[in-house]
Amino acid sequence: MSLSVLFRTLSVRPSQLCVSRAVGGQCKSHCSNHQCRSGCCTHKCTPACTSHRLFSTALPNANRSKTVGFIGLGQMGYGMANNLATKSIDPLLVYDVNQDAVQKFIETHPNARAASSPGDIAEQAATVITMLPESSHVESVYKAMRDAVDKDSILVDSSTIDADVSRRVAADIMSKNATAFDAPVSGGTLGANAGTLTFMVGAPSLESFEKVKPVLCHMGHNVVYCGCNGSGQVAKLCNNMLLGISMIGVSEAMLLGTRLGMDAHLLASILNTSTGRCWSSDTYNPHPGVIPTAPSGKDYKGGFSNKLMAKDLRIAMKAAKDASADPVLGTVAAQIYNQLSVTKDFDSLDFSSVYKVYFKNKIDR
Repeated sequence: MSLSVLFRTLSVRPSQLCVSRAVGGQCKSHCSNHQCRSGCCTHKCTPACTSHRLFSTALPNANRSKTVGFIGLGQMGYGMANNLATKSIDPLLVYDVNQDAVQKFIETHPNARAASSPGDIAEQAATVITMLPESSHVESVYKAMRDAVDKDSILVDSSTIDADVSRRVAADIMSKNATAFDAPVSGGTLGANAGTLTFMVGAPSLESFEKVKPVLCHMGHNVVYCGCNGSGQVAKLCNNMLLGISMIGVSEAMLLGTRLGMDAHLLASILNTSTGRCWSSDTYNPHPGVIPTAPSGKDYKGGFSNKLMAKDLRIAMKAAKDASADPVLGTVAAQIYNQLSVTKDFDSLDFSSVYKVYFKNKIDR
């Protein structure tokens, strides 16, 4: 089915959907990291860590306990690793299959070091953070690290993947006496670059969560303990299903208002001080120019691609089926983004480019 037919036959209404605010309750504890000057709240958002670092370029194995490794310097990972490099005093190792990204990073952060492989990182760094596109990438990287991990190893996966896969790789790593966490994030590339992400953490225990929280504080404002391993992924798939729905709703509302003669900036300001306000309207508005720093102000380049949104919604739909749930709007959003993800000139654009489909009202049939 073409998108134009899909949009005519399916009813997706703008709704009062707030995405990143959906996570969290009352503040219960604060970051115990002595370098976190203002504290990183476990539940409610508070100012991020503000400490700074100068890395040593020498990384002898004796420093392994203090060394952090980061694997995956993509759209999200690069900004996250950048915040680690600027806010943490611990040594940093980075790895990515894209050597240009690695080279750019170490040139920008001369005291950070490049690793030769995931196994090399696991050998030299006790704490390893991964930010990868899909489940298969996580499984491959964890397999490559497996022989190098031990009781001192702390592995944190911030990728958005199937919760069952997350539990399985965590169980395998913990059979080596290492500690594993799933810690997917919300906040997009803007949050990754600004260090204001929300981390949704699945952990073996609350005690282990408290130990890993300080390093996550360097990359986010809001670090939430969601429960046992896999629960972070459950929170994330619910969040991203809501995000896909809300972006479509905001796109419809912005298009309707502008076609009825409203100024886009004025309409957005009204939405953002009214009950329709959500992250897709006030931070990531899809109408070009309303928020110059958003991908919509950059011809939808960069950001969170339609391919990745489609992948996340497929995971959400699989989970819904397994749970005997029937998310009507989530199903519609999944259909729309699946179509975008295989459409020429849209697949790699930011997911807010769904607005372009409404605006142009044409796409490959």
